[in-house]
Amino acid sequence: MLRPWQFEIQLDKKSGKALYLQIADAIINAVKSGKLIKGNALPGSRQLAGLLHVNRNTVIEALDVLIAEGWLISIDRKGTFVADILPEIIKSKKNEEKTPEITTEVKPYLVFDDGLPDSRLAPANDLARAYREIFNRKSRWQIMGYSNELGDIEFRKAIVQMLNFKRGMNITPDQICITRGSQMAMYLAAHCLLSKEDYIMIENPGYKPAWEAFENANAKLLPVSVHSDGLDIDQVEAYLKKYNTIKAIYVTPHHQFPTTVTLSLKKRLRLIELSNQYNFTIIEDDYDNEFHFGQRPVLPISSYGNTQNFIYIGTLSKIVAPALRIGYLVSSAENILKVGNHRKIIDVQGDNIMEEAVLQLINDGKIKRHLKKTSLIYKAKRDYFENLCNLHLKDKVTFSKPEGGLAFWIVPNSDADPIAISEKLLSKGIKIMSPERFSFGSPVCGFRLGYASLTEQQMEEGIVALSKLL
Repeated sequence: MLRPWQFEIQLDKKSGKALYLQIADAIINAVKSGKLIKGNALPGSRQLAGLLHVNRNTVIEALDVLIAEGWLISIDRKGTFVADILPEIIKSKKNEEKTPEITTEVKPYLVFDDGLPDSRLAPANDLARAYREIFNRKSRWQIMGYSNELGDIEFRKAIVQMLNFKRGMNITPDQICITRGSQMAMYLAAHCLLSKEDYIMIENPGYKPAWEAFENANAKLLPVSVHSDGLDIDQVEAYLKKYNTIKAIYVTPHHQFPTTVTLSLKKRLRLIELSNQYNFTIIEDDYDNEFHFGQRPVLPISSYGNTQNFIYIGTLSKIVAPALRIGYLVSSAENILKVGNHRKIIDVQGDNIMEEAVLQLINDGKIKRHLKKTSLIYKAKRDYFENLCNLHLKDKVTFSKPEGGLAFWIVPNSDADPIAISEKLLSKGIKIMSPERFSFGSPVCGFRLGYASLTEQQMEEGIVALSKLL
């Protein structure tokens, strides 16, 4: 492939040195300095002669010298390239520097992620069509300028309608900010709510990227244990009695990350009572609400009428594809104003063109149909994964079939070392999330295995390999 930029060589036609040797030396210097690297294509002799304003035969003579010396290679009907094996460049021992050793990580061929959707199912054609239609509009110039830092108003209205109708909330467009994914929402929530010396309670095990956002805001973390029915509310209450600067609690109540358990109704109501009593904010991360395979999903804590202090975070990335960075943050209008002002500091606005494209898919009913289709596929994958676990991991692990989400939480029955197991699997080319990624303090003994992005064959291969190490 020819270089897309002009090939710069300075020639001195008044010099006593032949022009073809000047060209050859210039190319050798470019290789030595790294401007040209192995496999780079050179312009054709006719093109290079035109660029240098010399006779083509002069260029051909220079290239012949370089080919003979081993700097270049010529491939029929393709062109001239920098050789893969270059002549030895002799350096004095005095100036020779030791080449640092380069360690290469094992690149896994099979990855159990932490619960990502299958990107192969993404409605890419529908999204591309929506994009084209947007740019074909007569008023397309209007979308090329700046828009509201909270997001496109029509898109916000659509998300508000979905949250009110599907998740039992009662919010207005001035209570929502569209973000570039849920992690940005987490960051904005942390910096608008927390300050130095403030405490925030977190689930343990839990979601470390959220913890990092809170620590970046200089807050201190208080880990709360997670049981089969969700976080330990007694421990929450004990913290509240001990510390008077607790500003928030971060929870994933629908499908707890990583254990997949659902926070019980009794604990939800008690958490709301404590939040109102001690005036701390419930930051609710509802990262995979759409994927629930039971009768109906449990409504968010933020939808309860008596919840006074809440921040609700969701994402569309899992609905369409992880590369689609659209999330949202819901709270009081006062908090959203703070969020908007802070967002302008780091990002003037979101991707309003993508928002309009996704809005078109929502209005056309394509997102709804896509969700219905993928939910059936993921439910079938979940059931197949459960069968594999029962077949190959029987008596070796304990797990519960999750009612939703795109991952299983598996706990070894023996005193297995989960970190050592994950390292041994990686050496075989199979990657699972290390328990250290979920733990506050000592690593938790368990594996979070995402199944949605894998084929049935990959699932079985991974489970069999895990079984042999347990």
